[in-house]
Amino acid sequence: MDLEHRCLKKIVRLALEEDRVDDDVTTLSLAGLDRPARAELRAKEAGVISGIEVFTLVLHEVDPQLEVAVFAGDGCEVKPGDLVLEVCGSERSILRGERTALNFLQRLSGVATLTRAFVEKLAPYRAVLLDTRKTTPGMRYLEKNAVRHGGGRNHRLNLEDMAMVKDNHIVMAGGIRAAVERVRAAFPQKAIEVEVKDIAELEEALALGVELVMLDNFPLALASTAVAINRGRARLEISGNVTLENIAEKAASGVDFISAGALTHSFRSLDLNLKIVGAK
Repeated sequence: MDLEHRCLKKIVRLALEEDRVDDDVTTLSLAGLDRPARAELRAKEAGVISGIEVFTLVLHEVDPQLEVAVFAGDGCEVKPGDLVLEVCGSERSILRGERTALNFLQRLSGVATLTRAFVEKLAPYRAVLLDTRKTTPGMRYLEKNAVRHGGGRNHRLNLEDMAMVKDNHIVMAGGIRAAVERVRAAFPQKAIEVEVKDIAELEEALALGVELVMLDNFPLALASTAVAINRGRARLEISGNVTLENIAEKAASGVDFISAGALTHSFRSLDLNLKIVGAK
C-alpha cells in the first residue's frame, strides 16, 4: 500500500502541474473577490461512486484548508440529483482545483459503474469478475480500486504479484513445461497461471499442477469441456472478448473467474457536476 500511496501522490501532483493551477489567469484576475464558499457535487446520472480519496487529495494539494464532507462514498450507488459531497472553503481554491478533482472522480466512477453492471450479470453464477492490467498508465491502483468499489475483484496488480505464462512466454521458453519449470525454479513462492489456447495445452498445464489456467478466447462449448476435464484441479479463468452481452453465457460454463479488460479501457465517465451554491 506504500507504493500505492506514492503513486497516488505523484499522479495528483502531475495532474495539477499539467493544469497549471498556480497560474490560473481567470481565478487570479478575480482574487480580490475571494470569499468563503460552499460547493455541492451532485450526480447527473445513475452510477456508482469511486475516487473520493483522490478527489479530496487534489483539493488539499491546492488548499489544505478546504473541507470536504462526503454523503455518498466509494461504492455507493447514486441517482440523478443525489448529493455526493460538499466542499467548503476559499472560493478561489475550489475553482482552481475543481476540474482536476472532477477528472479523477468522474473517470473512476465510470469504472465502478461499468464494473457493477458486469457484476450484476454474474449474480446467478459462481464465476467471479476480474479486471486486467489494461489500465490507464499511471492510474493502475486508482482504477483497480474502482473495480473493487464496483463489486469486482483484482487479478494481479502488477508483474510482481504472480507469474502469468502467456503465449509469447511459451514461445520464448520453447513450451509450457519449460516455461513453468523455469518460473518455479526462479520464484518458487509465486503462484503460476498459464494461458492456453486449446484442450491439449490445458491438459499439459494441469499435469504440471499450476494454480490457475486462463482459457483464452475459448468457444463456449470448449470452455464447458475444459471445466469437465479440469475436475477442480486448477482454478479456471475465461478471458477474451468479454462483453455485457455475452458474460452470462461464459459464466454458465462453470469457470471460476471471468476477466474483462473493458472494465478499465472501455468505461464511460460518470456525469457529475460541482456548483458553488453560496457562502460557507
